[in-house]
Amino acid sequence: MNDLPLWSGFQRADGRKGIRNLVLVVYTVECASHVAHAIAQGETDTHVIGFPGCYDNQYAIRLILSLARHPNVGAVLAVGLGCEYTQAEKIAGMTGKSGRPAAWFTIQENGGTRSSIEKGKRIVGDLRRRIERETPRVPMGLADLTVGCECGGSDGTSGLVGNPVVGAFFDRLVDAGGTAIFEEIVEMIGLKEIILDRAATPEAREQLESAYEKAVRYCRQVRQYSVSPGNFAGGLTTIEEKSMGAFAKSGSRPIQGVIKVGQRPPFPGLWIMDSVPDDHFMMFGYTNPNDTEGLMDLISGGSQLVLFVTGRGSVIGSPVSPLIKVTGNSRTFQRMAEDMDFDAGRVLAGELSLEAAADELGKLIAVTASGRPSKPEALGHREYFVMYKHQDTPTIEQGCRL
Repeated sequence: MNDLPLWSGFQRADGRKGIRNLVLVVYTVECASHVAHAIAQGETDTHVIGFPGCYDNQYAIRLILSLARHPNVGAVLAVGLGCEYTQAEKIAGMTGKSGRPAAWFTIQENGGTRSSIEKGKRIVGDLRRRIERETPRVPMGLADLTVGCECGGSDGTSGLVGNPVVGAFFDRLVDAGGTAIFEEIVEMIGLKEIILDRAATPEAREQLESAYEKAVRYCRQVRQYSVSPGNFAGGLTTIEEKSMGAFAKSGSRPIQGVIKVGQRPPFPGLWIMDSVPDDHFMMFGYTNPNDTEGLMDLISGGSQLVLFVTGRGSVIGSPVSPLIKVTGNSRTFQRMAEDMDFDAGRVLAGELSLEAAADELGKLIAVTASGRPSKPEALGHREYFVMYKHQDTPTIEQGCRL
C-alpha cells in the first residue's frame, strides 16, 4: 500500500491538508436554507450545510464549526435570517480564526430573497477566486489522510466481505501513518470483551468501556437496537450478528481511544467516534440516527474522505468530503451500478482475495483523493443532517483547535 502514488493536496493554515478546495455556504436557521441553496446552485465546488433550529445547540454548533474549518474547505460564507440564536457573524468570525477567508450577512438586513441570493453569489465568486489564487498545493499520501467509515443498509454480505475489505484497508492506512475513524457503537452491542481487547492502552480501554455501556443504556431507554426490517430481509437475524459485521470494518489494529463528534483524533491511528447522546440528556432532543447523520459526524472529525458500506444499496452522498460506496453484494453493485463505487462481492465469488480487494480499494481511494469524483460526487449528492443532540464534548479549543 505504501507504493500508492502521491497526489497534490491543498495546504491549510492550521497545517492540515485537504483533498478538495471548497467554498462552504452555511445557513444558521431553516428560514435561510432556500437562500443558501440558491446561492450555491451553479457555483463551482460550492457546497451547503446548515442547522434548521432557531435555538442553538452546543452539539450542532460544534459540528458546524468543525465542518467550516475542515481541511477540504477553503472559504466560508455564513447566511442567517437575522433573528435566530445561532449567529452568522459568529460562525464566520470563528472560522476566520483558522486562516480561512470567511464572510457573512443576514437576509433581513439585505432586502430579502433575490437581493440576498445576488449578494451571496458575488461573495462566493470572490471567495472562489481568492482561494484558487492563494491556496498552496502540496504533495499528499496515505500518511496525510484521515478516512472515516460507517455502514448502512446492511445485509449478510456486509459482515462477510463489505466491512472486512474496509477493515483490511484500514490496517494498511494505519500502518502507513494515516488515521482511520469508525463509529456506530450502538451497532456493537454484544461485543464488549472483543472491543475492550483491542484497546491500545488502559486509558483507551476505560474510554471504550464507558462508551459501550452508555450505548447499551441508550438502546434500552429508547427501546430500540440498531437493526431494521431491511437488515432482516438481507439475511441478518440478531443485533449481535449485525454487530460482528459492523465491527469488522475496524480491521485488526489497536484502537487508540474514543473521540466525540466535532473532535478530531489527537494523533494518527485507529479511533472510534462516540455519537450517542449522553445519559442526562436522553429524552430532550432524542436523536433519530441515520446514515447521513453518521457521515456528517465522521467528516466533523476531520475525515477528508468517507467510506460507506451497504449491502442492500444506497443513493446518498455527503458534503465537504467525497463519499465512496462499497458493497459486498455483487447483485447490488450490478443493479445500482450508477451509484455504487466498489464491488467487494467479488471476494465471495472467488474472483479475488480479501487482501487484493483491499489493495484495489486503496487505489480507488488514492484516485479519488487526487481529484477524480466518486459516483456520489459526480451525481451531485450532497446530503447532510444536523440535529439537536447533547454530548459532553471537549472545549471548542480542544475539539476544533481554535
